[in-house]
Amino acid sequence: MLDFLQIDNYALIEHAEVEFKSGFNCITGESGAGKSILLGTLGFLTGARAGTNLIRAGAARCQVSGLFTVPAPLRQAVARLLEPAGIAFDAETGELALRRVLTPSGSRQFINDVPVTSKLCADLGGLLIDRQKVNEQLSLQHPARQLELLDRWAGTVELREKCAQLCGELAEEKRRKEAFTHSLPSAAEADRLKLMLDEIAAVSPEEREDDTLAERFRMGSNAREIIGGAQGLIQLLSESENSVADLLGGACRKLEELQRLGADCGELVSGCAVIQEDVEQLSRNLSALAGKVELDPEELAAIETRMGAIFTLKRRYGPSLEELFAHRDQAQEELRRFDAAAEELVAFDKRIVLLERRLADCCRELSRRRRESVTGLLKEVTAKLRKLGFGKCRFEAAFEEIPPGSTGADKLELLFSANAGVEVQPLRQIASSGELSRLMLGLKTVLADADDVPTVIFDEIDMNIGGETANAVGEELRHLGEKRQIISISHLAQVAARADHHFKVEKTTEGGVAGSHVRLLADPEEEIARMLGNSKAAAEHARKLLKELGRK
Repeated sequence: MLDFLQIDNYALIEHAEVEFKSGFNCITGESGAGKSILLGTLGFLTGARAGTNLIRAGAARCQVSGLFTVPAPLRQAVARLLEPAGIAFDAETGELALRRVLTPSGSRQFINDVPVTSKLCADLGGLLIDRQKVNEQLSLQHPARQLELLDRWAGTVELREKCAQLCGELAEEKRRKEAFTHSLPSAAEADRLKLMLDEIAAVSPEEREDDTLAERFRMGSNAREIIGGAQGLIQLLSESENSVADLLGGACRKLEELQRLGADCGELVSGCAVIQEDVEQLSRNLSALAGKVELDPEELAAIETRMGAIFTLKRRYGPSLEELFAHRDQAQEELRRFDAAAEELVAFDKRIVLLERRLADCCRELSRRRRESVTGLLKEVTAKLRKLGFGKCRFEAAFEEIPPGSTGADKLELLFSANAGVEVQPLRQIASSGELSRLMLGLKTVLADADDVPTVIFDEIDMNIGGETANAVGEELRHLGEKRQIISISHLAQVAARADHHFKVEKTTEGGVAGSHVRLLADPEEEIARMLGNSKAAAEHARKLLKELGRK
């Protein structure tokens, strides 16, 4: 439950410290005093969207802090929620601290002083607080909300969540199948890929073959000039009269003669011999070169033809051989996937059929339990409504089967008649906000036994009612406070007089700036008298009312 709330610079509230108690906590005050602002801080604290307009005029930031004691049945669920965020939670004491700070640049949220996301705060808030906002009773008119309330009563929330999980898995599997199907080539595209592979296979180019062929063709095209040049050099080096080799031979002989005469020219003789050998090797290499480029016209034509075939492939699938090979490999993979697609699609269909069957089974069980439970819910709510002024009311339920989905395979329409002899009609056709308010209170009271949420908040649940109905509403809130912590705004003395703890919100103006203040009333008699009309008779009525209720 909520033990303590501290508010700084939130809207009209400059500073407030409120120590809530177990039981029925009632908040009263003049219209516009800031009662709804006080309850609004709880939505702010548990992750609701917030604009900078919430920062009190003249303040740099606003901050709201709350201390909670988590009841034992909820502690494991809270621990599981907080563990992934690395938040320490004492499951022995159940103590928990929430804090949110809002500045013009944004907001920051903390759980036990650990920075967290607004979603985590909202998820935690959903476990700790059931907040009945102004006009939320209008949500009762929506079949989806009615189905949600039934699931809470029937204890089928986990089964419903399983349906949602299976529905999500089914949608994801269908999405994956569709994506896989779209990624496959069409039959026409597959034929085109096969034609491309056949065309490449017919030529079977090798890596860098185009460069090798181009070099051979260039040499073959210039073979006559290359051979003639090589032969001329061979003649010059070794085969003609007075060739370089002959001249070097004569030079070597003269050096040897000088050596015999005693000249120190041994190294020169050796060097000359090396030069002579190099010249002869050069001549031999030129002969080998001439032999390589001797291509006959047929071979040259064959090279030219293959170069043309490879060029055609590169133009279509290149422009380089490397890119051509990449396109070939990709086409082979696409065709492999195309050929294996039938088997993969069968696997997809099997998984989809299995998930559809599991979803249908889950929805069937959910529908069965809903229909078994709805009678008990209707019976108990009807009994509560008769205490709340609907003595002759009827409350019924109509189910409609729909295709299996995330909430099951049911559409629920709650039907209501407030008066004898009047046919029941859907709640969406009820225009009276007073009737809807009492319907919501009746449901909340009944659902209190089915829920673990420790704190239930009502914002003006008693609007548009009075008289004996107001007394009945007050009794129901008091009764609900025996099982849950109730925090409720009220404008009715009959309701406020039944509170276990009474808080008053007052608005004052200091220095031209309005502000709201909250205080716990030790004796609510004066406030009850104000609510009854603030006259002498009202004061007497307030004293008598509190005495009759055992509050004095």
